[in-house]
Amino acid sequence: MLVQFMAKNVLSFREETILDMTAINAYKEHESNLIDIGCGEKFLRVAAVYGANASGKSNLYLAMSYFQRIIIESLNNVSDHTESAIHKYYIPFSFEEQKENSEFQVVEILDGFEYCYGFEYNADCIVSEWMYRKNLKTKRKATVFERTTEHAEFGASVRKECDLYKEQIPSDALVLSFFNKLKLKTDIFRSVYSGILDTLVIPSDFCEDTRILERYLPNIITEQKEKLIEFLTAIDMGIKDIICDDHEEDLRFFTVHRGKDGRDYALNLYAESEGTIKSIILFIYASMAIWNNGSIFIDELNTKLHPLLLKFIVDLFYEQKSTAQLIYTTHDTTLMDKKFFRRDQIWFVQKDEYGYSELQALSEFKVRSDASFEKDYLAGVYGGIPFLKDFEMMEGQQNGVG
Repeated sequence: MLVQFMAKNVLSFREETILDMTAINAYKEHESNLIDIGCGEKFLRVAAVYGANASGKSNLYLAMSYFQRIIIESLNNVSDHTESAIHKYYIPFSFEEQKENSEFQVVEILDGFEYCYGFEYNADCIVSEWMYRKNLKTKRKATVFERTTEHAEFGASVRKECDLYKEQIPSDALVLSFFNKLKLKTDIFRSVYSGILDTLVIPSDFCEDTRILERYLPNIITEQKEKLIEFLTAIDMGIKDIICDDHEEDLRFFTVHRGKDGRDYALNLYAESEGTIKSIILFIYASMAIWNNGSIFIDELNTKLHPLLLKFIVDLFYEQKSTAQLIYTTHDTTLMDKKFFRRDQIWFVQKDEYGYSELQALSEFKVRSDASFEKDYLAGVYGGIPFLKDFEMMEGQQNGVG
């Protein structure tokens, strides 16, 4: 379960930027929007990030993506000496002559422990890397490892195994990725590695990759067809059923529509609208996260998605007993309402005149008890909206004559 994600000097986020999924205890509204694992704190099931075009909200999604890609690809260049992951994904703030190090950190809860893992890097090397963990029952804290450009020091729980290999860790590779590859007795590295990647980072054009349908839709149809049909009929798409035909060599999917004559007609799924296909793929991603107690981070979730379907997806995460989480960026203010969200669930990204993006939660603002979140947002009270300069509209030509 994701507790915090931090990025610093990555893309337009020049300063330390933290997305915090920890709930504010003083807020008593919408308790069902929270995850309670009995550790004294509660956590958000859903967080929505709003911002104008070019404000940097998609850069938050990209930062999470780069963080994961560095971890996954950290050892890819060891044998063939190709471009390293840190060189590929070192994209610091652009509008400065002197480039500084970039930094990522994540706090996750995994199997009764809270892990804090992060690293600082540039295009050439890992400058520092660290991992700490806290037992949520005893509250005891321990260092798993700390690493600099000079050396790596390991805590008591992993020292005996890790000291044997620490001189072999490449300067441009992560300790986490290195020890995840080895078959150690300790499962700390595998657990944290897998936990970080349990957050599915999904681009705004995810509906263009339909391979996920072939891989997961048959199981969805078997296990959750009723829920899927309920989802698809939320705005009356006219779909009465969805069928998987696996009698041929290739899987084929059909939606079923009721004709005016009362008969049912099958339509190849890929003949449906892009919005319908996106809705089905989105349902699959949400179901995967809920089944696996994972998280999904989706960029521009509202694109080609009706507001009612957006609410349906959000509600999926509220209805479940799992620790699944949804984070998404959006322009759509339909759900920016105290009827649906707590103040700590709503975030804004805005960019200043020098290109610095800043992330702020609605909870950081003084909000009246009778305030309309959406109305105040569109009025510019919280930032995160485009600033439109005054301009004159040219009068159109009449009758084709200038």
